[in-house]
Amino acid sequence: MSPISTSDLFKRQITLSEIGEAGQQKLQEAKVLVVGCGGLGSPIAVYLGASGIGKLHLIDFDTVDITNLHRQVFYSLDDVGFSKSECLANFISQRAPFTKVSFSKEAITKENVIELISEYDVIVDGTDSLPTKYLLNDACVIHEKPLVYGSLYKFDGYVSTFNLRQGDGSFSANLRDAFPDMNTDVANCEEAGTLNAIVGMIATAQVNEVLKIITEVGKPLTNELLIYNVLHNTQLKMKLFSNILKDKMVSLFNTQNYFDAACGTQNPDWQISPKELKNKIGDSNLELIAVLPNLKLPFKVHQTIPIQEFDASTIEVDKDKLYVIVCQRGFNSYKATEKLKEKYPTLQVFNLTGGISSY
Repeated sequence: MSPISTSDLFKRQITLSEIGEAGQQKLQEAKVLVVGCGGLGSPIAVYLGASGIGKLHLIDFDTVDITNLHRQVFYSLDDVGFSKSECLANFISQRAPFTKVSFSKEAITKENVIELISEYDVIVDGTDSLPTKYLLNDACVIHEKPLVYGSLYKFDGYVSTFNLRQGDGSFSANLRDAFPDMNTDVANCEEAGTLNAIVGMIATAQVNEVLKIITEVGKPLTNELLIYNVLHNTQLKMKLFSNILKDKMVSLFNTQNYFDAACGTQNPDWQISPKELKNKIGDSNLELIAVLPNLKLPFKVHQTIPIQEFDASTIEVDKDKLYVIVCQRGFNSYKATEKLKEKYPTLQVFNLTGGISSY
């Protein structure tokens, strides 16, 4: 096979007069960080690599699960159980010869976020973790990095470009201008469900924002939040006004921990392994509580309390019983376990490690 040239590989893109060779060169010189390699992040990363981004770094601590495949279409059945960021980096490297792609298997946290975003021109939020979204937003405001935002809720998708430097030197609105406080009751896709079509549409809309920012073609979605509903094919743009000062953002960053149980370390003393639970199924003192509705369970639970409605103070407990909390992956059930342990410190309550997926 003869050597591949950029003019051949990107011919259709370069043919656009607005892009041309100069625009393609800008893409080749760009460095982009994609945080999250799931429903949004995986197509974002693949399309950015295929567009000719010169340096691409992928961050995701998670592994591929069978439940991911209906919307995370760049993974295969053979990838189940393996690192998302590594699998995705390998996929891109086989298709994007002019992209230097690297990956990290660590979770992005308050302690490492500044170092991770420092060398990149554009940061892309492909996560489904609300604490991580606010962490990325606040860090990008403080360190003057543009953040391309995307999120999903059932049949709705949201896209915006936050904190982009404007012609007068100021910066466009950010996530806290749209939603000043983190609403921890908002369900993610594991809890609320999602349709694969809206995931792909929002992901490619985010790619479009990155390409416009780098090539300086068109108008990015700054100072507005695009909301698209896939059921009715309707969209609206919510106007945003930049009014949060950088000093206030620094104060917020210094005082918040941005902790997400899905990314953090779980207390090993509050865990029960699938093997241990299997040995206890049928015990009269065992109380099983699911925190996600419509779970496909290999056993019957005594209660189902959606995590967004989980209030330990309203739950009647029997201190002679052993409580085990379950969900799909063991993240939301750990949140519920924490709440029960906080309310009833001596209660025997455990999280099913790895959730039903590991049972």
